[in-house]
Amino acid sequence: MKENIKLGLKANWKQFTILVIVNAFVGGMIGMERTIIPQFAELEFGIASKTAILSFITAFGLTKAIANYYTGRLANKFGRRNLLLFGWILAIPIPFILIYAPSWAWVIFANVLLGASQGLTWSSTVVMKIDLVGEKDRGFAMGLNEFAGYFAVGVVAFLTGYIANTYGITPYPFYIGIFISIVGFTLSAIWVKDTRSFVTMESVSDKTELLDNVFLETTFKNKTLSSVTQAGFINNLNDGMIWGLLPIVLLSLNYDNENIGIITATYPTVWGIGQLFTGKMSDHYSKRSMLFWGMLLQGFAILIIPFSSNFYALAAISIVLGLGTALVYPTFLSAIAQNTSPKQRAESIGTFRLWRDLGYAFGAIISGITADLFGIQYAIFLICGLTVMSALVIKFRMPLQAS
Repeated sequence: MKENIKLGLKANWKQFTILVIVNAFVGGMIGMERTIIPQFAELEFGIASKTAILSFITAFGLTKAIANYYTGRLANKFGRRNLLLFGWILAIPIPFILIYAPSWAWVIFANVLLGASQGLTWSSTVVMKIDLVGEKDRGFAMGLNEFAGYFAVGVVAFLTGYIANTYGITPYPFYIGIFISIVGFTLSAIWVKDTRSFVTMESVSDKTELLDNVFLETTFKNKTLSSVTQAGFINNLNDGMIWGLLPIVLLSLNYDNENIGIITATYPTVWGIGQLFTGKMSDHYSKRSMLFWGMLLQGFAILIIPFSSNFYALAAISIVLGLGTALVYPTFLSAIAQNTSPKQRAESIGTFRLWRDLGYAFGAIISGITADLFGIQYAIFLICGLTVMSALVIKFRMPLQAS
């Protein structure tokens, strides 16, 4: 059987394509909440506190981060496919809980499930694609993976905004989630195959030194890995703020659900489409430069949000923010994969994704508390400053030769 295993995108295009489609469904589950949850909180449960509203993102970020880490740790033991299927099983009840939730605590519980599901499903598809393609097309593979996921986030975010505007905030927007979770599980169960045998094959010829402690090296010690990890954390910290506060800003400007849906969907849609190009770029250009400019571009876009009220200006900000995020997102993963041994890759990616998605939780907490105490404008400025500082860490700490 082993002689039939061949690394590369061309040799494994069928299985790779299935995984891209599956990850589109994974992303769609986040898109279901991207536009409407802050308004859902106010209309259905009478919650006005920004910190309380953003608590759903905190619950999502914490559980997704933990699930990412353990998916990386357990991928070799239990198999990528089994963890993927378990993630989909956790996703199926989520839209039903949101439809019938008697209190905000049930919405938080739904987001605990969503975070665990996303960690298991998205991490599994990332690791499986890296397993299949080998070193040559790693960035391109991550670009396709993240394109599928975040393009779906944008499309579903727009659809839920449109449906909410036409038929009401609940239950109709959540019907999309029922369809996504059932079809995603079915596709994974029937067509996805495990990829552990590809890791065994690649390990034979790989000369990358093993890390003494994967968690500590990825988090703190290794200058390349830890620089990438802190940028991932800050990237999702600012995304947590955008996810929670941007719809509130737009509501305060008297935009309806359809226009809020367009603006909030533009950012992940550009982010998704952009990765078709930036993923391939990261195979050929300096990862360090791409990460620096991507984080700086995000900081610039966030800075001008408080000074904008025109629909087209806000849509342009979403485009710039999407471009900045597209530069960094596949580059994060390909940089981590390039600088770790195949035997430790899943765990290192899991550690990176642990910290990256903890950014959601910290972003929601920091921006929510700051918005409640000082106003939304100051929360936005704070997150902007942290994003620019992250770009400078990449510039001055990440070794040039490792990128």
